[in-house]
Amino acid sequence: MFSRDRWDEILEALNANKFRTFLTAFGVFWGITILVLLLALTNGLKNGVTSGFGDFATNSMFMWTQGTSKPYKGLPKGRNFNYKIDDVAAIKAEFPNIKYVSPRNQLGGYNGANNVTRGTKSGAFEISGDYPEFIKQRPMDIIQGRFISYSDIEAKRKICVIGIGVVKGLYDKEEDVLGTYIKVNGVNFLVVGTFKMSNSQGDGEQDASTIYIPFTTFGQAFNRGENVSWMAVTAVDGVSITSLKQQIFDLMKSRHKVDPTDDRAIGHFDLSEQFERVNGLFTILSFVGYFVGALVLMSGIIGISNIMLIVVKERTKEIGVRRALGASPWTIKSQILQESLILTILSGMVGISFAALVIWVMNTILDSVGPVENFANPSVSMQVVFTALIILVVSGVLAGLIPANSATKMKPVDALRIE
Repeated sequence: MFSRDRWDEILEALNANKFRTFLTAFGVFWGITILVLLLALTNGLKNGVTSGFGDFATNSMFMWTQGTSKPYKGLPKGRNFNYKIDDVAAIKAEFPNIKYVSPRNQLGGYNGANNVTRGTKSGAFEISGDYPEFIKQRPMDIIQGRFISYSDIEAKRKICVIGIGVVKGLYDKEEDVLGTYIKVNGVNFLVVGTFKMSNSQGDGEQDASTIYIPFTTFGQAFNRGENVSWMAVTAVDGVSITSLKQQIFDLMKSRHKVDPTDDRAIGHFDLSEQFERVNGLFTILSFVGYFVGALVLMSGIIGISNIMLIVVKERTKEIGVRRALGASPWTIKSQILQESLILTILSGMVGISFAALVIWVMNTILDSVGPVENFANPSVSMQVVFTALIILVVSGVLAGLIPANSATKMKPVDALRIE
């Protein structure tokens, strides 16, 4: 246990050569600072890159049709085909591990030709025909009103949910939006809701300039019938969509008379696979951060161990007197270990505090300048802080262990003879 005398003794030993103590402590300070900052920067990169996935359910894939590259059952090569609404039911029936299947149709596009008007105002917006499940795959904040419902699907209602970009383009400030009508390619739609995406990076501006209408209404109003342009497919938690996608492709090929070996006929984007790759990359980067930071910290620990050996050498006669007066080997050893531990923890805590200050400054700058591509919210979790503290305690003990053992190996008589 620490006593007042022991504290005074430790402080006196550390203050005996202040400059040497400062240089020794700086090695640990710099090592722990580098470790925390490397992990924070890695998290900043990870947050920035993964923000490109938006809030879309990451265990999802998107699939669409492409021209066939092989003839099959009398049908020619280069044939185009479309998914049908019946394919959605077939996928759900065949694969119980599929959570959501959202058939989608789209027209227009962000920065395309003007296709939506309201009074004297017009704009180019993306029109998306969807089912109610889509909001569970691509979460969005409903600001006013509601999203598409199944009653809208069944009744083929001409209603729409518009993004805040559409509101800014077609409405005056503070103007009521709900209950008004907009005209899409000459067809009137009643506005029943407005939304915004919680993710402001990536394609956030394009998402905000999207208009959602019921899938069935889309097919009727724009002559798409039962055709489906593409689907968003999400697996249940615990089952990777990557493990199911080939079986889904095989089912679609058999339903549309496509050669089973024709890999070009169905295009897809596996969000789950891409997300796992990104996570794997940043797991490696986190390991590199720990490794590099640990090496820098180790150099500081070696410095403390060397200094403690010098301190033991300088205090050889003092140790001999204490041993002659009855001090046990453990008393001598514990004093050296405590001095090493205090020096390591103090310098390490200052390093953690300094790193936290740097991280706060970085986040303040990012908040003031706005979103930065592929970099956002550099930070470390409390788990990292606790890990750093454990590393400091273990390092402090290891740094003092060799000098402490050296001190206890001396015989009192030999120590007293040293001038």
